[in-house]
Formats: sequence, structure tokens, C-alpha cells
Amino acid sequence: MADQDKPITPPAVPSSVLRLAAGKLPAETLALMSGPVGQAVAQAAGYAGRALSENTRRVYASDWKAFTAWCRDGGVSALPAEPVVIAGHLASLATSLGRSGLKRRLAAIAHMHRQGGHPWEPGHPAIRATLRGILASHAKPVRPAAALTSVEVKKLLNACGTDLAGLRDRAIFLVGFAGALRRSELVAIDREHLRFTTEGMTIHIPRSKRDQEGEGADLGIPRGLNPLTCPVRAVEQWLQRTRIEYGAVFRRVTAAGTLEDRLSPQGVWRILRRRAEVARLVVDERERLSPHGLRAGFITEAYLNGARDEQVMHHARQSDFATTQGYRRRAKITQDSPARLLDL
Repeated sequence: MADQDKPITPPAVPSSVLRLAAGKLPAETLALMSGPVGQAVAQAAGYAGRALSENTRRVYASDWKAFTAWCRDGGVSALPAEPVVIAGHLASLATSLGRSGLKRRLAAIAHMHRQGGHPWEPGHPAIRATLRGILASHAKPVRPAAALTSVEVKKLLNACGTDLAGLRDRAIFLVGFAGALRRSELVAIDREHLRFTTEGMTIHIPRSKRDQEGEGADLGIPRGLNPLTCPVRAVEQWLQRTRIEYGAVFRRVTAAGTLEDRLSPQGVWRILRRRAEVARLVVDERERLSPHGLRAGFITEAYLNGARDEQVMHHARQSDFATTQGYRRRAKITQDSPARLLDL
């Protein structure tokens, strides 16, 4: 048999490459997978795998695990899953998950189907009508994070002692508030990201929720007028006490006062809850206590004190004007009320 007549034996193709190509590669393309083209495609698959943030990948993995377990118990296929099966899964969660939870579960299922090269119909009547009916029948009121303004932050500071954990928590509350930082951004701060001047502190944020391309941002925080509530001084005191010169700035502290590894986003939530209990800080029952409240509190207070939209958007690193306007409406619902014009 002539060489040109020999059948082409395709090399083993990594699953990540097949996912990138949605499982469809011509035979002649498969034959190139062992050469430089294959190496480049494998590298492309690696980059594609990092398109989602680590937190999103973790959440999707958890949702997908729950969906596959539900399908396994019911004796049906999870990948690919029929639209009616997905609709049934959403119905099974109708009373346990809210709007965001249901949509996140659906997004996770969609992601895994696309990754596996399987057809996905987000507008399929079974899925769309079921989701709409669930939201209409079991709609749970959205409980936004309570805005923690300087009034609430000072109450939290009063609940922090002067021990190591107290110094850390003071710095977390003040920097999270003054920087309008998300908790993932807070715990990601490294010593190398901080630069101190006589005017204040600059924080370099390599990546955040709305910056998946990793362009980064520099955030300036000026020194406060009151040394007791100055975020820059709080960080300086924490670093001086712990002698942290590189790596994670905010770390776990043991009961014995020993520094451990980087604090997790969930750790920030536990710190807030613990200090709020000591401070007897309560929020409206229609809202929830959350680290995001520090960010919401900054935006709220900034608007109430006359900050412009572009100032707030730049400092809070918001790209969606509609999100900014939502905070603004919430902040000025009382201040701009026409009821102020009444002779009462």
C-alpha cells in the first residue's frame, strides 16, 4: 500500500481541546494535533479554561454537581440533558432557591453543555416558561446588602479591640469602606500592591469581578482627618504590628495571636457578623448584613454628599451606568423626596 493510501491515525486529543472545538474536528485537523498547531491549540484551550473567574468556576462546579446528582437519582442523562429535564430540575428548586439562585443554576448547566459541545437552547419554551412561572408563583423579595455608612462603620470599629485580630478587622472595615472594595478584592491585596505617601495610600487591584481580562486598576485612598478612623493609618498599624513585607496583607489570626495564611472571602463575612453582634448592629429586616454593605455604604454616602456619577463609577470600578444609577436612587430616595416641600 502506498504511503498516501495509508489511513490517518489521529493522535489522542486532550479533552480541553475537544471542548474548545465543541467536540467537532475534521480528520485532517486531528492529524495535525501532534505538531506545533496542536500545541498552540492546547495552549488556547488553557486560556479559554481561565475565561471565568475562579469564584465563578467554583460556583458552577457546585451547581453542576447538584444537577448531575439529581439526574442520577432520577435515572436521566445530565449531559446532554433534555430541556424538559432541565425544566423539571428548576421546578424541584422552586421553593428553595430565589431568582438569582435559579438563574445561576441554569447558567452552570448551560456552561457545561457548551463546554461539552452539546446543543443548548436557552430560549426553549419548556425552560423559559417554567422559569417564568416559578418566578411569578414563588418570587422571593430581593434583600439587598444594607448600606454600611460611616455611622455603622464607626460602630464596628468600636467593637474591635487593640489585639492583633482587632487591628486587622479595623483595617478591613476602613479599607473596604473607603475603597468601595468587594470582599474578593479585599482578601486579594498583597503587600506589593500597596504604596504609601504623605497624602495617602494607593492600592493596585490586579483583577476584579468586572475585570476578567486582568487590566487592573489603581485606587487612591487619602489620609483621613481623624487618626482613629483613617484607613491609611489603620493599614500602616496592621503592617507594622505584623511585620508583613510581602504576600497577603489580610490573614487569618489564631486565638493565640499567630498569623496564618490568607483570609478567605467567607472569612470577611464571619468577621463582619462577629463584630456586628458585639456592636449590636442590626439592619432593616428587608435588607441583609453583608461585606458588600461596605461598598454600598461608600456609594450611598458619596452620593448623599454630592459626588458625581463619574467619580463614583471610577472609584468603585463600575462599568455599568445602570448599576450606579440603582445605588443613586437608593441613596436619594429620602433626600430627593418631594415630601420635603410640604409644610409639615
